[in-house]
Amino acid sequence: MASLYHNLYLFPLLFFIIISSFHVLPVSPTPSHKLKSAITIRKLNLRGPYIGLVTVIETEENAFLRSVEFRPDPTHPFLDLSGRRFRIGKVHGKKVVYVRCGRGMVNGAAATQQMIDVFNVKGIVHFGIAGNMNNSMSIGDVTIPKQITNAGLWDWLNPDKAKGGEDLAYLDVGNYNDPKGDGSNELGSIGYSYEQLYSVTGRINSPENVFWINTTQEWLHLAADLEKIELSQCVNASLCLPKKPKLVVGLKAATADIFVDNAAYRNFLYDSFGVSSSDMESSAVAMTCASNGYPVIVIRGLSDLAGVGGDNTVHKFGSLAATNTAKAVLEFIKKLPPS
Repeated sequence: MASLYHNLYLFPLLFFIIISSFHVLPVSPTPSHKLKSAITIRKLNLRGPYIGLVTVIETEENAFLRSVEFRPDPTHPFLDLSGRRFRIGKVHGKKVVYVRCGRGMVNGAAATQQMIDVFNVKGIVHFGIAGNMNNSMSIGDVTIPKQITNAGLWDWLNPDKAKGGEDLAYLDVGNYNDPKGDGSNELGSIGYSYEQLYSVTGRINSPENVFWINTTQEWLHLAADLEKIELSQCVNASLCLPKKPKLVVGLKAATADIFVDNAAYRNFLYDSFGVSSSDMESSAVAMTCASNGYPVIVIRGLSDLAGVGGDNTVHKFGSLAATNTAKAVLEFIKKLPPS
């Protein structure tokens, strides 16, 4: 029934793709190219549903595509849409559509929404590397969070602004004066605010104020057994981590359009919200899935501990974190029931 509904829904979408092609800038693909893409999409969706896979940067993509478990579709290995390459194939016999979204929350949300709108997917697996916020976690570890927040939705307040409004937490900039003074300065404080979630299960034009976005409980239960998998410890023969990485399910994560490489801010995020990882896309992907009523899980490998000093270790261990993340993704897909 879900597949039939998706196909019925798809016809007006295809019509929109074709018609809209006549109203694009001259540098855009021709109408005939759009028509060909629409026909290909229809053929692919009749063979669905697929598991949607969304990652972020080339390092993560390389780790995933190097895997022998990913087998491109022999007829339609990829489809190029809006400047992104959507790859079609199978992992452990399960049909998948994969895309690299690019850095930042807008890219994460846009690629996820496009995948949901265009392809017959039954849920989204979002994965990549992340910064470590939790001193009990280590570089190379993989986290599968149960909740994610947008930690970049701020109210920047004047120094004389009284706290206690609708914000959930406050960062007083003056507390970080160096040398220590009276704990105040003109930057005032930052209040962390709620997002507005519009969803297919809610009332029209009546968004719900949310601070945490939950990943899908059923998929988290499936992922629980992944804590037993063996992760890689070495980038190469001469560069290894001091101990074997682990995978942990059920922690919390933060997202913002900010690369966190500051120890004081890392500690603030952990102390205020209990988050163990920080990245730039996960809450946007999860929010998009929640809005559309699709299952979602987030799998992130830790590449660095923010603000430790010296060069950020993402340059040394990013590829290892990506490899461990890809391994966890492949094992999770194996556990998903057949369509």
